[in-house]
Amino acid sequence: MKKVLTVIAFTMVLVSCNQKSSTENNGTNTANEPAINTSRIVSLNGAVTETLAALDASEKIVGRDVTSTFPNDLKATDLGHVRSITAESILALQPTVVFGTTKDMNPNLNEQLKKANVPLVLIDQEYSVEGTKQLITQVASKLNKENYQPLLDHISTKISTIQPFAKKPKVLFIYARGAGNLMVAGKQTPLHNMIELAGAENAAAALTDFKPLTPEALLTTNPDVILMFDSGLQSVGGVDGLLKIDGIAATNAGKNKKVVTMDGQLLSGFGPRLGEAVIELHNKLQ
Repeated sequence: MKKVLTVIAFTMVLVSCNQKSSTENNGTNTANEPAINTSRIVSLNGAVTETLAALDASEKIVGRDVTSTFPNDLKATDLGHVRSITAESILALQPTVVFGTTKDMNPNLNEQLKKANVPLVLIDQEYSVEGTKQLITQVASKLNKENYQPLLDHISTKISTIQPFAKKPKVLFIYARGAGNLMVAGKQTPLHNMIELAGAENAAAALTDFKPLTPEALLTTNPDVILMFDSGLQSVGGVDGLLKIDGIAATNAGKNKKVVTMDGQLLSGFGPRLGEAVIELHNKLQ
């Protein structure tokens, strides 16, 4: 405990020297707001981390959460899942600023970091094209970067190449962590928005948020394609293991073994690679 208190005290001194006032906002600078010292960044969101890297700030990132899997060569301490990250592990990295999103931030962690006078940049992430562009703009503002427009244009250019399907495939996203932990993604989820951006139809659009997968739900939705994270399909034993789950084999997707997987962060992150993600999903649904 003494060691923890020492680290906290040291960090408070460090931060107060670097910046005299704490900051917690939606990621947009204001005229009277002091500049943030971004020399030592902890990022607690994969899309934010990707954006920081795309804005040439990779070397400033000293800590990251478990969703920050891109770029692959990022040299930063993995702090684990944002819901379980402790203030002590963050403060030990002596950050000058912590980036994250409002939906991910643990209230207790938020409060502890504020008490330690660590500046926080919390962004209200929206899982859409415009929301992604806003996230990039806000992060760029905090880095005092003005050359971010090419990142926004890149997303628009990529997505503009998507050609509509002659008949929209019905796609059911299944989140899996083993055969006993299965959820489907309805409306108001990043996966629903991604399926629509790729030109397809969410087979679970009658649902809202994530709901447990049941044989009845499979019978009702009868998807043409089942979409999963790479890691999710692996957790159920591959396609053969998936087909053993009640109801799967009876769907059109099951009968045709039409199962599509993608990297989880790319598929659901809504970061600077959004254009690439939409194109990859569209092509895999062909």
